[in-house]
Amino acid sequence: MFKGFKEFLLRGNVIDLAVAVVIGAAFNTVVQKVVDALINPIIGMFFKADSLDGAMIVGLPGGGEIAFGALVGAIINFAIVAAVVYFVFVMPMNRLRKPAAEEPAVPTEQQLLTEIRDLLRAQADTNK
Repeated sequence: MFKGFKEFLLRGNVIDLAVAVVIGAAFNTVVQKVVDALINPIIGMFFKADSLDGAMIVGLPGGGEIAFGALVGAIINFAIVAAVVYFVFVMPMNRLRKPAAEEPAVPTEQQLLTEIRDLLRAQADTNK
């Protein structure tokens, strides 16, 4: 029972997933700081709000509000995380994983016999 569990934990995929979760949590902090220090002040210039959460709020009859700014902020956070993950991890890994030069295909026995037959026919035709 424990042997199977140990094999499961030591698989490369589980370890890769654990690393990805930790790195993802760290990136969340970095992205949040970028949004707070860079994006929110720029938005504040245009919408007269301290952050995206307070920008583009539409009041509803009955007292509710639709916070379009919060939605835009979430989309910006997602776009930043996706860009960082792609350019820092995916692109370099794709470059490292480029397949080596393909070796020429070795013909099968049947292909070789077919070539020999064709060569013998051609030789017999030229000797006539």
